[in-house]
Amino acid sequence: MSFAGLRVLSLESRRSGEMAELIRKHGGEPVVAPSMREVPLDEDSATVRFGERLFAGGFDMMVLLTGVGTRQLNRVLATRFPENAFADALRRLTVAARGPKPVAALREMGVTPAIVAPEPNTWRELLAVTADHPARHIAVQEYGRSNPELLAGLRARAAEVMPVRVYQYGLPEDCGPLRQAVHRLGAGEIDVALFTTAVQIENLARIAKEEGVERAALDWLRRCQVVSIGPTTTEALEEFGVHPAFEPSHPKMGILVREAAERTGRTQGT
Repeated sequence: MSFAGLRVLSLESRRSGEMAELIRKHGGEPVVAPSMREVPLDEDSATVRFGERLFAGGFDMMVLLTGVGTRQLNRVLATRFPENAFADALRRLTVAARGPKPVAALREMGVTPAIVAPEPNTWRELLAVTADHPARHIAVQEYGRSNPELLAGLRARAAEVMPVRVYQYGLPEDCGPLRQAVHRLGAGEIDVALFTTAVQIENLARIAKEEGVERAALDWLRRCQVVSIGPTTTEALEEFGVHPAFEPSHPKMGILVREAAERTGRTQGT
């Protein structure tokens, strides 16, 4: 089964080239429109305060949500403290990772997490898997947006929680491809749309509104085949009235593309 020449929209940013190649490999015509970038926060004083407290033994659990954030946190702390201070501190407390990406970043630092959330690696699995590991003082490495549900769930256990945010999501430096993509959506020129993170739909809708095609672009998304990488992304899509056709069996980019091609192929009768 393949996409059989259908036009497949990808909003992936860091791995846009890889996504385009995967779509071609499965018989699709890639329409690649990077939709976001991770912007380091200009003010790092909060991160330094976190580091001072961490190195003083002020936490008994550290929750790491993303690989990018874990590496960025390590880099920022290394500018003010000894290079290996972060890794050494993590080895002295309970480390919980949301999924394979922060696990990989920790492995680079020589740290093995005590807790890893199972697929689909959302805040719900993370809350469940940490339930049997009580902690009174928890630091949470946040990504480009806060996760109030996770923070509230941890605080409901009578824990004191300190969020640590080291970057935020912004629009790509070059919004040209994204602007072209929203017009193609508005004109009904996209057959399949692949979403790999929640912020993609927010930025797509933002650019569509700026271009004056928000209603048409979202209406077409509600009609074409939309595939979501997992529950958190699905929730974000549904906030815009877009209901994905399915989520892949595992939240991996390659599996997402392959299963989208298989489903599309069956629908098209190829």
